[in-house]
Amino acid sequence: MYVYDLETRASRCVFGTDDTNYAAGFSADDRSVFALRMHTNVNADLFLVDIESGDALHLTHHQGDAHFSHPRADADGRTVHLITDLDSEFARLATLDLETLALTYLTDDSWDVELLEVAQGGKRLVYSVNEDGTSALFVLDRDYPGGARRVKGLPVGTIVDFDLSKDGAHVDVTVSSPLHAVEVWRVGLDDGECRRLTFASEGSVPHETFVEPELIAYPSFDGLMIKAYYYKPKGDGPFPVIVDVHGGPEGQSTNLFPALRQYFVQCGYAVLAPNVRGSSGYGRTYLHLDDVRKRMDSVADLAHAVDWLCEHGNARRDAIAVMGGSYGGFMVLAAVTHYPDRFAAGVDLVGIANLRTFIENTSPYRRHLRECEYGTVEADGDFFDEISPIHHVDRITAPMIVIHGANDPRVPISEAEQIVEALQKREHPVEYLRFEDEGHGVVKLPNRIKTYTAIAAFLDRHLK
Repeated sequence: MYVYDLETRASRCVFGTDDTNYAAGFSADDRSVFALRMHTNVNADLFLVDIESGDALHLTHHQGDAHFSHPRADADGRTVHLITDLDSEFARLATLDLETLALTYLTDDSWDVELLEVAQGGKRLVYSVNEDGTSALFVLDRDYPGGARRVKGLPVGTIVDFDLSKDGAHVDVTVSSPLHAVEVWRVGLDDGECRRLTFASEGSVPHETFVEPELIAYPSFDGLMIKAYYYKPKGDGPFPVIVDVHGGPEGQSTNLFPALRQYFVQCGYAVLAPNVRGSSGYGRTYLHLDDVRKRMDSVADLAHAVDWLCEHGNARRDAIAVMGGSYGGFMVLAAVTHYPDRFAAGVDLVGIANLRTFIENTSPYRRHLRECEYGTVEADGDFFDEISPIHHVDRITAPMIVIHGANDPRVPISEAEQIVEALQKREHPVEYLRFEDEGHGVVKLPNRIKTYTAIAAFLDRHLK
């Protein structure tokens, strides 16, 4: 972790270990910085690092998994506000006493608090809450006896980020909303006035054609209810459907503006974005339901999504595709190998084909973050071999398209090449896009245009 002096234009390292560390803000007197150390994706610690001496004070001693984030120093120099799921199902807003290291919780244990900012010397806190995949914004005045109040006027969607004015009078909020795309809105926290600050281009797409998804729930094999967002095109159907699986696995599909989904809906496809077990946003217990040897339970959730689509979603049973990136790519490959009768096509972006080789070949900085989720080769290698898609290629009946970047440090490109080579040996329909100038995903505009054009043409050929 480095500190850069804007006057001397010099930078120096103030904190560094072999762990994954992030800078997380300054102390009230600017003499120290907060460091966030990630042990795993769901377990982290906060340190307060003296800029001059480099001495680090461990603030968050705990046992088991707990995550701490968004430290915001109070002007008194004795307390810090933060977000943590310590001893909770969900991430909560809390205050940490820097002398005693005692925590005081400010919100209940019902939904995840995701973002936090502080103004007026710590007297006003603004935070966002993920309520079933849709964001809500709250303001808490520490001296106000009525407690936190919900900020009104923002469009329904996902709060991507927000910036609180120094005096706490207003907050500028970036909202990704299905009906408004991604825009910045300013909300007066005293007068309640809400106005739109930006008017980003929507690429000449008629605004009224944007589709708002429906939040649905369906039962899986064991009765567990799986939440999902369902985007439906206009018309009577039945519809060809794309099951769009998020990565992570600790990710979450939320109520936002996904340009690619909106495109497919306008082309006549329905899109289902499920939050299978193991997704974040639904509590600690739900998050761990797919760990290690429970991995295939989440794949079964995808299979049962097809059942709901056919019974309640007006879907064409012979025209359901599964698409996903990164861990979502693993889910795609697992779905078409373990449930080949459910899916008519598969779209794998930077996905994992072989859990054993993925763990062995991923960058070392990633391995220690992922083994708690997937397991280790030494202890779970036999299970990796049992479930990995590469060992069940003979079961695949769906045509496939595979996209990968040659410089991927997270999921090595060898994962894509294994599955493509195995399918080609079978003379099975497979298209392969390899980008020499990409890494974990496709980010350059010409490559994105090529990728999405290829995916759209591929789905049209096999679903329509």
